[in-house]
Formats: sequence, structure tokens, C-alpha cells
Amino acid sequence: MSYTEPEEADEATRRRTAAAERASRWRRLIASPFLDGHLVVRPGSTRALRIPAHHFAELAAAAASHQPTPSWLRAAVRQRWGLDMPTGPVGESVLVRAPSDYGFSRASWEINLGCNFDCPHCYLAAKQFAGLTWEQKVKLLDIMRDAGVLWLQITGGEPTIDRDFPGAYRYAHSQGMMLTVSTNASRLWNRDILALFRDCPPYRIVVSMYGATEETFDHFTRRRGAWKSFKRGIDSGRAARLPLRLNMIVTNETAHEADQMAALAEKWDIPHHAYTNMTPTIYGGPESLLAQSTEHLRERKPFTGCNAGVTFFHADPHGRVSICKVGRDDQIDLMSEGIEGLRRLPGISDKLMLRTGGCEGCALSGTCRVCRPLAKQYQEAKAPLINYCQHGLPKEKVSV
Repeated sequence: MSYTEPEEADEATRRRTAAAERASRWRRLIASPFLDGHLVVRPGSTRALRIPAHHFAELAAAAASHQPTPSWLRAAVRQRWGLDMPTGPVGESVLVRAPSDYGFSRASWEINLGCNFDCPHCYLAAKQFAGLTWEQKVKLLDIMRDAGVLWLQITGGEPTIDRDFPGAYRYAHSQGMMLTVSTNASRLWNRDILALFRDCPPYRIVVSMYGATEETFDHFTRRRGAWKSFKRGIDSGRAARLPLRLNMIVTNETAHEADQMAALAEKWDIPHHAYTNMTPTIYGGPESLLAQSTEHLRERKPFTGCNAGVTFFHADPHGRVSICKVGRDDQIDLMSEGIEGLRRLPGISDKLMLRTGGCEGCALSGTCRVCRPLAKQYQEAKAPLINYCQHGLPKEKVSV
């Protein structure tokens, strides 16, 4: 039986602690195709390296043959992140993503529509707990990986209350995805959630904020204790130095605290954005529009197109894919069709973007301020024109 003197044990502990600190400081890099180029990114960091195609090919070959890290990458990583790469084969410190001919680089995923809040503005309407099995979730993430998705937003409902969220998040991280989580922060204080984000650093955590006082927050979310759980989550997230960003929800019930919300965000030193324009539900229902603060309705810029269905797609809790969260017509069931179903998305996008119905032939369509799928939702909800259409604006504010 071996025996270690106390001094030796202390020294061994110090060595292990130092090694653990070095390991925690180092995070495996991801080298991946992205749109028409190639990137090297680092989980937990918003910085990236753009590398030429021949350097990406060199990394891929070196990883496959267990060759050491090229000197150019070591120098670039030191300059970009101030880090010295570990010695050893490049595959131990860089995950090289395989090229994909599907052309997608970003995706969003509603892991579950269930939520522990019941906010009246929510575009999801009935927030029912339902979704894929664990095996199906893994299949969906594999499809996203093989489609080329590098940036993935996991949302809900409230994603952190889904029983498979920790495993799905960890699996997506292991496959080389940069992860954003949209949350109400009510579980950010949870020890297991904090450990998950420590081990697998997120790219960003976007937190919705529904007021600046307990009374307003609890009333709007229709949950007693909602403010306390939100504040506890924010405090824990700040202490853990998570990359938080606040979406301040400004509605007719929270507008009187808009300035206070902004002041709190400044005090907490968290980047923030005011979300003011309410949209119909995903079913075209008008109930969410009742929360609109007319005073804070923000004038949109002219819509000039987007990459929905071309380089980006959205997946609902059942693995049905659409061009985005708004344009959900003609969904593709990836659980039955598999990855080949994604090849139909660009054609669906082209069709959904055509001006039809009440917008067909409109003289102002060239400067319209919403996409056709969103306009259709507003029309189905019989929303006031001022919410989405220039025909509802005074003449002097109409684009020409």
C-alpha cells in the first residue's frame, strides 16, 4: 500500500489544480466551413479566425493523420485569443468539421414549447409540453451537423426545463456547434445548469426581461415568484461570467418600467435590447397583439431579403423544419425524410416570399417593411395596418 507524505500530497494537489486551471482555460477550437469561407472559432468567445481554403484543407489532413498543429495556427491563436495551444496532434485541440454540400450554416431549434411562465405576448400561444424522444433529438442534431450548421440557437418555450436539455446541449457542443440559448433565466441558478455552461461554454445566453419590479414581473408572467427566480438566475449568471444579453420586453403592461429595465441592465453591465413590436401567434392568432404598447411600436426598416431557407432553417419540437420561426408553412418532417428533405427548403422559401393575397400588386411592395410570411400572419390575425403595413402610416412616413 503506497503512502504519501502530507507535503507531497499538497504538492500533488497543487499540480493537479494547476493542470485543471490550464485545462479549463483551454477550450477545444472548432474549424469549420462557413458560408463561402472557413472559420476557426472558440466556444465561449465571440472572436473568430477566418482562414483560407488551403489552410482548412491542411488542418483536415493533419487531424486525419494525427499530425502536430501547424505553426501558422499556433501563431494565429496566440494573437487572437492570447493562448498557447497544447502540444500534441492537432486533433486533440481542434475539432475539424467536415464540409457539407447542403449550404446551411445557422439554425434555431425549439426543443420544447412548454414554459414555466405564461406571458400574454408570447407568439407560441398554447405552450404545450411535447416533443421528440432522446434518440430523435440526437438524430435531429446529427442532421444539423451534417447540414453544416455551425451556430445553433436552442429556444422554447423555456429550454432549460426540458428534461433532455442538458444532454442535447452537451451533445450539440461535442459535435462542434456554437450555441446560443434563449431563456427566461429562471433556472440559470441551478447547479447542474451552471456546471453545464462551465464545461461547455455558450456563445451567448439571451434572457427575456418582463419588468423591473417584482410586482410587474410576476403579474406579467402570471407566476408568483417569477421575479425572484429571474433575479437569482441573473445574479448566478453574472457571477459565473456567462455571456448574457437582455431582451427587455416592452408591452402595454411593462412599458412604464422600460427606463428602469434599461437602468438595471446598465447597472448589471449586461448588453440589452428593447423588444417592442409584438407579432401574431404562430397559428395566426391575434391574442398576443393585445399586449402591444402602441406608444412603443417601432418603425421597421424596409425589408430587403434574408437567408431564411437558404443558409438558415428552424426546427420545431417535433423535428419539423421550416424556413424560419415565422414562415412555418410547408414544413419538412426530418424524422421521416432525413437530411435530404432540406434540399427542398430553398424552393419553399422562394414560394413563401412571393407577394400574394392582399399584398399582390401593391405599389409599395418594393419598400415593404416586413417579409411576406410575417405580413400573412398579421393579415390572418386581422391586425391594425399600422402594426405591419405602410398603408397604415401617415403619408409623410411612407417610403417611396
